[in-house]
Amino acid sequence: MLAIGLMSGTSLDGIDAALIDTDGEGAVRSVAFWGEPYTDDARAQLAEATRIALTYDRPRVSPPLVEASDLITRTHAMVVHKLLRHAGVAAEEVGVIGFHGQTVAHRPDRGWTWQIGDGAALAAACAITTVADFRSADVAAGGQGAPLLPIYHAALVGALEKPVAVLNLGGVGNVTFVGDNVELVAFDTGPANGLIDDWIGEFSGARYDADGALAASGRVDEAVLTAMLDHPYFDAPAPKSLDRSDFTIQPARGLSPADGAATLTAFTAETVALAMHHLPARPRRLLVVGGGRRNPTMLRMIAEHCGLVAEPADSLGWNGDGVEAEGFAYMAVRTLKNLPISFPGTTGVAAPMTGGVVHRI
Repeated sequence: MLAIGLMSGTSLDGIDAALIDTDGEGAVRSVAFWGEPYTDDARAQLAEATRIALTYDRPRVSPPLVEASDLITRTHAMVVHKLLRHAGVAAEEVGVIGFHGQTVAHRPDRGWTWQIGDGAALAAACAITTVADFRSADVAAGGQGAPLLPIYHAALVGALEKPVAVLNLGGVGNVTFVGDNVELVAFDTGPANGLIDDWIGEFSGARYDADGALAASGRVDEAVLTAMLDHPYFDAPAPKSLDRSDFTIQPARGLSPADGAATLTAFTAETVALAMHHLPARPRRLLVVGGGRRNPTMLRMIAEHCGLVAEPADSLGWNGDGVEAEGFAYMAVRTLKNLPISFPGTTGVAAPMTGGVVHRI
C-alpha cells in the first residue's frame, strides 16, 4: 500500500512528508520525500501556542490553539499536494495518510498528551483516508505515548546483525534498541538539538549551530555539565519520555556563546551515553537519524562518551531526514490492519496496543 507520513517536530523547523510503499510489517520501500520549512511567522505562532499550552493543566479549547491547529492542518494539506506532484502520484493511488500533528505539550505524568491538527479536515482536503492522534490511546492506557517509531525502526534494521540501536536526534532525543527476536526497548534520552537551538537562537538569531562549528570552537564547562546531569530523569528506568520544555538553557547562562554551545552539545552526548546503560545489551551499531546527524561535533562527542561510532543512517541508504515521517506512514497502515504500534518495552503500556484515530473519506 502507498502511504504518506507527515511529521512536524518540536524543533519547529518545518514539515517532513514521506511517501512509502509498505504492508505495515516487514516490507518497506521509500518512494519520495518532501521537506517544507515553516515561515518565521508560522514558527513564531506555533512557539507561542506551545508556550500557552504548557501553562494549562489539561488540553482545552482556546483561540491561540485553535488558530495554530488550523495552521498545522492547512500547511500539512499543502505539503501533501506538493509531495504528490513531486512523486507523480495521484491522491487516489494512496491508501492512507499518517498525520502526527504538532505536539504542543506532552504530559503523560498527568495522563495526557496534546497534538494539534484536525485529521478529519486533512482527510477531506487531500481526499485520502487519514490516521491521526497516534499517542492519546497509549497515554490513556498508562503508557508514555512516546516514542512510537521503534516498530518502524525494527522493520528498517531487519536484515542487520543484532543488537542494534537507532538514535533519533530531533528537538528531543530518543533511542530504539532492537535485539534478537525483535526485542524492543525505547525511550527518550534527553534534549538533543532543542537546547542547542535555543542557545544559538538567543545569541545569534540563527536556527541551529551549523556543522557544530560554534560548539567546536568552545570549551565544555564541566561544572555546568555536571549540574545539568544531576537530574532524576537520567536514573529513571525505561521506558520514559520527555517534553521539550523539561530542560532549559538556564544553567549555561553566563558562559560565552561558544562555551555554552560546547557545554550543551556535550550534555546531549552524555545523555546518550547514560541511555546506553538502560539498554538490555550493548548494541553492535549506533545508527543516527534526525537533524542532529548533520552536526559532526555532536556525533564526535557522542562517540567519545559512548565508545560507539555514531553512524548517520544515510550510509545504509536511509533518508535520515525522512525516517520519522516514514514511520507515521508505516504506523497508519498498521492502524488500518489493526496491528499494534506501541509496546511494553517502548512506551510502558501494559500490553501491545493499537493506536490512532481513522478519518475516512
